[in-house]
Amino acid sequence: MIYSLAIYLYMLLVILLSPFHEKARLMVKGHINTFRILRRRIDRNARYVWFHAASLGEFEQGRPLIERFRREHPEYKILLTFFSPSGYEVRKNYDGADVICYLPFDTIGNVLSFFRYVRPEMAFFIKYEFWKNYIRACRHYHIPVYSVSSIFRPNKIFFRWYGRGYASVLRMVDHFFVQDEESARLLSTLGISRNVTIVGDTRFDRVMDIQRAARPLPELDQFRQQADYVFIAGSSWPPDEELILNYFNAHPEMKLILAPHVIDERHLRQIESRVKRPCVRYTTADKSRLSESDCVIINCFGLLSSIYRYADIAYVGGGFGAGIHNVPEAAVYGIPVIIGPNNKGFKEAQDLLALGGCFEISNQPEFNQTVDSLVSDERMRRERGHISGDYISHNAGAADLIFSKLGLDIH
Repeated sequence: MIYSLAIYLYMLLVILLSPFHEKARLMVKGHINTFRILRRRIDRNARYVWFHAASLGEFEQGRPLIERFRREHPEYKILLTFFSPSGYEVRKNYDGADVICYLPFDTIGNVLSFFRYVRPEMAFFIKYEFWKNYIRACRHYHIPVYSVSSIFRPNKIFFRWYGRGYASVLRMVDHFFVQDEESARLLSTLGISRNVTIVGDTRFDRVMDIQRAARPLPELDQFRQQADYVFIAGSSWPPDEELILNYFNAHPEMKLILAPHVIDERHLRQIESRVKRPCVRYTTADKSRLSESDCVIINCFGLLSSIYRYADIAYVGGGFGAGIHNVPEAAVYGIPVIIGPNNKGFKEAQDLLALGGCFEISNQPEFNQTVDSLVSDERMRRERGHISGDYISHNAGAADLIFSKLGLDIH
């Protein structure tokens, strides 16, 4: 009763905000179209596997499984649902799935309508997604539910006194493929242990796939060849850029590739106004301008995962705001990674900090000292880079473990 009330209140809030908030507006519009998409696109004679991801990050964690199903089990079609516009709007044309739509809000009416259109043979919920009515319906229709790359911490609602009722949803999951031992231990406190396997994070498989498929960028190849060393900052925000550009302006030996998280014209001009050395935007770069430039600003999306390959040292932004971005995306190339202080909720960052492949900085002097030490000591820089690369490769393989376990269930 309380759960259903919370869902209806959330729906009402989204509708009320939609005239004023773009994300809410996209969500309302997408939900209106969901059942139309299912009605038109679902093949009633096909066998479906259903993957659900809250947003883009969770999708990337599920992507190795989606693409492996596509490759190794073509007898299945793929249904992919998202909760957030930041996932759906970016991946609505993803060619690895047959049907892509928003997941309707978890009301009983929506759930019944959803399963009238599609009866998947398996359902995969990525990381944090535990929608009670959908999972209960899966159990009713004898559809096995798997939680993939799930990670639990003591502060999650399931382990609080007020969340014990909601924790019943976890007992309806057929198998948990969790990231670490702590998650398995916490599930055991709820009496869930026999259907739990520690496999690690499928995100490591994804970044390994990205590294293997990284596309060559001839302009940056040329830029790299002209440099003693290249510093690449990915997904940077203004507080990150202040530290980086202060250092860059004072160190003529440094070549910089800066990929800001926000690439609107106003922010790009702000960056350019602070750069005191020759600078060029990537989309306007040609051979002559690159040869004269010390800084390249990446003013487009979709390239960062390939760009890190050109770095001697990487910086992953977000650590002075809501939280750091994708550390494995840089570390997979075997380079040391620098991050800001807001990194405590990111397991891979914490692991790499403990191992020495990652460096945390909190201010300009710490940033300067860290970069100075990595630049002046090439042996240390290579050793720390090897630590990063080895950590990623040693933790890859979650998809293999999941498929091995599922081998008994796939017919």
